[in-house]
Amino acid sequence: MADLPASLAAFDASRAEDAVPLYLIPKEDADARIADVAPGAVQLAERMQFDGALGRLLPFEDGVLIGMGDGSDSFALGAAAARLNAGDYRLEDAPGGEDGTLLALGWALGAYRFSRYKTQGPVPTLILPEGADEPRLARDVGAVTLARDLVNTPTEDMGPAELAATAQSVAKAHGAEFSVVEGEALRKGFPLVHAVGRAAATPPRLIELRWGPADAPSVTLVGKGVCFDSGGLNIKGGKGMGLMKKDMGGSANALALAQMIMEAGLKVRLRLLIPAVENAISGNAFRPGDVFTARDGQTVEISNTDAEGRLILADALAYAAEEGPDRIISLATLTGAARVALGPDLPPVYSTEEGFAKKVHAAGDRLNDPVWPMPLWQRYHDYLSSPIADVNHAADTSFAGSITAALFLSRFVKDLPYTHLDIYAWVPSARPGRPVGGEAMAIRALFDALASEAG
Repeated sequence: MADLPASLAAFDASRAEDAVPLYLIPKEDADARIADVAPGAVQLAERMQFDGALGRLLPFEDGVLIGMGDGSDSFALGAAAARLNAGDYRLEDAPGGEDGTLLALGWALGAYRFSRYKTQGPVPTLILPEGADEPRLARDVGAVTLARDLVNTPTEDMGPAELAATAQSVAKAHGAEFSVVEGEALRKGFPLVHAVGRAAATPPRLIELRWGPADAPSVTLVGKGVCFDSGGLNIKGGKGMGLMKKDMGGSANALALAQMIMEAGLKVRLRLLIPAVENAISGNAFRPGDVFTARDGQTVEISNTDAEGRLILADALAYAAEEGPDRIISLATLTGAARVALGPDLPPVYSTEEGFAKKVHAAGDRLNDPVWPMPLWQRYHDYLSSPIADVNHAADTSFAGSITAALFLSRFVKDLPYTHLDIYAWVPSARPGRPVGGEAMAIRALFDALASEAG
C-alpha cells in the first residue's frame, strides 16, 4: 500500500487534540452556523465580512473558519491547505453529509507543491477524521501527484525518453511487464508514430506495460504522449506553444490510472500503451498533404501537422485492438474544440458503451472528478473524407472538432468497446484543491467505474 502524503496523518487522538481546529462554513446561513460551532469568531467574522464564500479563510483565536460556498465543491479544505502555515490541523466540525475521505482528499490536493526546480516550504498536515479511508487516500493522492508532476515538468526533462523511464519505474514498482519500441524500429509497425516523431532529436517511442492475470477481464489504456507540440510545419504561434509541455497530459493520466489499478489490485488484465513523441520541425518533418499507411492498413491523408496527437493514437489503438480486449480507454489532450464546448474543467467522454459512460459520469459527479457525455455522431464521419486516401485525419470544417477527432480515433478500434476522453490536463486558475498547473482529470471517476465491475 502507498504511504499517506506529508499533508495527511493517520488519526491519532492525542495528536488531534493539540491540532488547530477547522470549521467548514456554508454560505447559506453562515452567521448562524458560525454562532453555533465557533461563537468565539462571531464578532471577527462580522468585522471581516466573512460570509462563507468558497475558498475564504478566517483564522481566529480558537481555529480557522473555511468558506465552503454552496457546498457543491467537496474540495473546500484545499483552499486552507494551500495557504495555512505548516502544523497540525483537524476538522472540528462539518455540516452533515460530507464524505470525510473526500474532504481530506481536497486538503491533500490543495497542499500539492511542484518542487522539482524550486524549494517549497513544509506543508500543513491534516489529522484524518476517524473512519477516513487511508488506502484510498494514499492511492488517489499518489496518482494525482504523479500526473501533476509529469505534466508540470518541462520537455527538457520530460521528453519521450524520460516518459518511458517513468513508466518503467511504475511498472517495476508493481511487478508489471514493460517494453519499448524506439526510433527506426517504429517505421514498420507504427508508421504514424514514427512519422510524427521522426523530426525530433529524441527518437519517438511506443511504451507498453502489462499487468494482471491472463484470465481476468482485459482493459487497455492508451495515453497521448506528445511531450512537446510545436505544431510541426503548421507551426503554432508563440502563445499557442507556451503550454505545450502539457500535451503529454493524456499519457500522464493514463499512467496514473494504471498505477491506481495496480495498487488496488483490481481483477483486470491491464495493458497500457503510450505513443511518446515530440512534434518538432526539421528537414524530415512530416508535411500537410502527405499520405501514410497506418498500422491497420488504413491510408491517412495529413491536412494539418498540428493535429498530430490523433495520428500517434491511431497506431496505438490499432495495436490495442489486435488482442481484442474487453475494453479500450484513451485519454488525450486532443482538441481545443473540447475546451470551447466545455471549458477547462469538464472533459468530454465519448463511448460506444453507454452503460459504462453513465458509470463514469455518475462517479465523476460523486467524487468531484467531473466528465460530460458527448456523442459519437456518425454523420460527421463525412467531415473526414479524403479524395486520395481512406480518411483525412482532420476535418475540413471548424464544426464539431472534438467529435470528429473522437470519430477518427474510433476507426482504429474495430467494433470493440471503446471510451475516449478529451482532457485538458491543466488548471489555468487556482481553485480549492486545484492549484494552477498540471492536473489529473477523470482518472478517479474511471477508476471507480472500473472497480465497480472488477471488484
